[in-house]
Amino acid sequence: MAQYNYKVMDKSGKPKKGTVEAVNEEKAKEKLKSEGFIVQEIKEQGTGKKGKGKKVKDQDLAVFCKQFGSVLNAGVTMISALEMMGDQIENKALQRAIREAQAYVQKGGALADAFRLNPKVFPPIFINMVAAGEISGSLETSFERLTTHFENANKLKSKVKGAMTYPIVILIVVIAVVVVLLVGVVPTFADMFEDLGSELPKPTQMLVNFSEFLQHHGIVLALIIAAVIFGLVQYGKTPSGAQLYSSIAIKAPLFGNLTVKSAAATFARTLSTLMGSGVPLMDAIEQVARMQNNKIIREGLLDAKTQVAKGVPLSKPIRDMEIFPPMLSQMTKIGEETGNIEDMMDKVADYYEMEVNNATDALTAMMEPLIIVVMGVTVGGIVLAIYSPMLGMYDAIDNY
Repeated sequence: MAQYNYKVMDKSGKPKKGTVEAVNEEKAKEKLKSEGFIVQEIKEQGTGKKGKGKKVKDQDLAVFCKQFGSVLNAGVTMISALEMMGDQIENKALQRAIREAQAYVQKGGALADAFRLNPKVFPPIFINMVAAGEISGSLETSFERLTTHFENANKLKSKVKGAMTYPIVILIVVIAVVVVLLVGVVPTFADMFEDLGSELPKPTQMLVNFSEFLQHHGIVLALIIAAVIFGLVQYGKTPSGAQLYSSIAIKAPLFGNLTVKSAAATFARTLSTLMGSGVPLMDAIEQVARMQNNKIIREGLLDAKTQVAKGVPLSKPIRDMEIFPPMLSQMTKIGEETGNIEDMMDKVADYYEMEVNNATDALTAMMEPLIIVVMGVTVGGIVLAIYSPMLGMYDAIDNY
């Protein structure tokens, strides 16, 4: 259970502050609403200064879970295990959070509540699985599952990030090469063309004009581009912007398929991990939804949670989203019918993680020749524009 500070209004409109205990923020709101209050603000305790630490990478969490679970399995007491981890972990944010957790447990607090002090460091899936492990007496098993979860999540994110980063890096290299040619090479030939006094072909004249513009107004152009990028990033933080970017991410050629399969793998793996540790289906769906970066997918899963609360099988809203591949809803339905949804989701996660690997490899293989063609056309076009007047001049001399 977590503690939540709230600001509400009672039936007479009088403001009131206080603290409520609940499993999560949604349950806390429901509890307050059932008492006739209008919720104005609610925030989990510990999300103040302590909760504003750096977010920890999945890889670091996987290492911590593996080591901590092994130490507990060896019979070391929880406080001693936390002390050992605080000394061994290299990540400073994680190290500080572990030491705070150790101090909390020494005062008699539960381990899950100790980790709740740093929600930026320990994600909800981590806290809820630790809580489930404490209740069931299988804390070591929970940390084994968490180790597998964070290791798989790290592999998946690294693969997708690599596929997305590669074309961006190449694009930056292409732009850098073009800028060097326009600022460093073209002016030399422009001076030579001016001394000759001959009329330049239109492509060459346009290249020379753009080169002069970059030399005199390059900083202004760079500032304009930076402002446009900044504006697009800020727009992406608005509801309409997040909706638009999420739609583009799902439907974009080449990358859309990767986005959907990655989301399906995350959905299946996380749901399997949570339910296998005893977390209720409703809470598991909410956590899976909160983990999705794509707004459309996140809202679709939150809507699925609402429908499941009304008694609708999870497979139906998953199918009705019309985003995930049909196989996901079909396998979910089979899991529901057999009463073994966590094992079914584990198999689905393995399949879609393999699909993501294949999709990223295929994407990289497609991008390489495409990038080579773009670089060849761009650089070759500049070189041709530079040398075409010279070739024309040589032809005129030969004819003369």
